[in-house]
Amino acid sequence: MTGTGSPNHPDWSAVRERLHARGLRWTPQRRTLIDVLAGANGHITGAELVERCRAVDPSTTPSTVYRTLDVLEALGLVRHGHGADGREEFHVLPDAEHGHLYCRGCGATLEIDADEAAAFVAALEARHGFAIDLSHITVVGRCAGCREYDGPTKA
Repeated sequence: MTGTGSPNHPDWSAVRERLHARGLRWTPQRRTLIDVLAGANGHITGAELVERCRAVDPSTTPSTVYRTLDVLEALGLVRHGHGADGREEFHVLPDAEHGHLYCRGCGATLEIDADEAAAFVAALEARHGFAIDLSHITVVGRCAGCREYDGPTKA
């Protein structure tokens, strides 16, 4: 496994020590997951992670992958969210909390950062007293390209 840390992205090679600090063992399956995550960029589902890990190590079990993902989320190396279809996906090395816009026409997904969502989040908190976890927000609609293709009457 190789890690290339930066000020904003922790070095993957430090994960072993961080797991040991939590009393967890450094197993071949965990090492495989870290290697797969280190090669991933952006969003990936748990099922995709299990599949990629099994391509490297067929003995990988889904329970180990998901338990390790929980620990990695606590360490800030991944963050889970939910796509428009409700499936859980993981954001690898997230720089900042963000939500998503999902086009039901073409399936495109765009990220919305906290600054873009600030008014929406503030309005819900003011009205309902509810603190929003932006990483679990997916707004479904139609992108400009699909709206143009459909004409002005469809949203």
